[in-house]
Amino acid sequence: MKKILFAIIAMLTFSSACRAVNTLPVEGVWVKPSNPLIQYIGRINDSNPDQPTFNWPGIEIRARFQGTSLRMVAKPKSGYFMCSIDNATPFKVSFNSERDSVVQLATALSQGEHSVRLMYTIEGLDRHAIFRGFVLDKGCKLVTPGPLPKRKIEFIGNSITCGYGVEDTLGDDHYLDETENHWLSYATLTSEALGAQHFSISRSGIGAYRNYGGPATGSPDAMPQMYDLTLYHDSTQLWNFKRWTPDVVCINLGTNDFSMPAYDAALYEKSYLGLVRHVRSCYPQAFIVLLSGPMLPTETNTIVKRALDNIKMTLTKKGDKRILRFDFTPQDGSLGYGADYHPSKAQHQKMAEELTKFLKENIFKD
Repeated sequence: MKKILFAIIAMLTFSSACRAVNTLPVEGVWVKPSNPLIQYIGRINDSNPDQPTFNWPGIEIRARFQGTSLRMVAKPKSGYFMCSIDNATPFKVSFNSERDSVVQLATALSQGEHSVRLMYTIEGLDRHAIFRGFVLDKGCKLVTPGPLPKRKIEFIGNSITCGYGVEDTLGDDHYLDETENHWLSYATLTSEALGAQHFSISRSGIGAYRNYGGPATGSPDAMPQMYDLTLYHDSTQLWNFKRWTPDVVCINLGTNDFSMPAYDAALYEKSYLGLVRHVRSCYPQAFIVLLSGPMLPTETNTIVKRALDNIKMTLTKKGDKRILRFDFTPQDGSLGYGADYHPSKAQHQKMAEELTKFLKENIFKD
């Protein structure tokens, strides 16, 4: 009797959570986020395993399931995801209204087993996305998923790494969640080309010592202060670095530090060096690649490159043989622009080709 009552209560709770006002209950098998057959990639606050919460771009959710349809449950206003069923062409999924807690991901599939891959495509700073599970056909269940890629890359960066404005085609347009898409970023494209999973610790406007428009003396919430957090700008939970160890860490910071006048190159270099040393303490065996981005004009880009060269030289002299340097080709407009003159989709593809080639030649040689 207790089991029956518990099942009824669970069904009523789920129905209440998933309906907008007074609608029909959701039919099917509810698979909770805590199901061990669901795979997660990225920094997620899972202190409540049935309410996994995240706001960094690039968070992934993967699973294999039985049946002919699949629905996803999330907190309303969580934002945008890209979805691929059975590795087919991905499409965008929106949780962007006040009551859109259930979204159809697939229907009319063939009978049998299928795979789903979801990626959070935006920066959910104010949204704090929450995944609440899947709904399967009656009588169906999740099945054992395929293995995740063995290679692992972490990207630490700013709006460029986020995929800011990559779906826009006019440089003078401004930021919209609708046109940011981390799936189309150089970080994702590089990882895909190398057969790797990746973490994205990136935020628009962030710098190595000062954020966009910040004081020349530095910003209190630049990347060195944010890097250890499970959720951006939420100091209540620090990330456990033992949970996921990358083979490579690519750092792309500097565009915001030098995007406004009155910058301090010495403070930039000092703070960046401290960040690299901290990353090294978290990942003693990883390769760390210091990147210069494609957006800065020649004068400030030269300053950034010089600082990164100095940091590499300093650490190499201290015996660190796994610090590398790489420069993206500066954008010149020939491949178009995304919003606020950020890299376009074509520019991100070029960046990914350049970085993939570099990583293959220097790290992933097999």
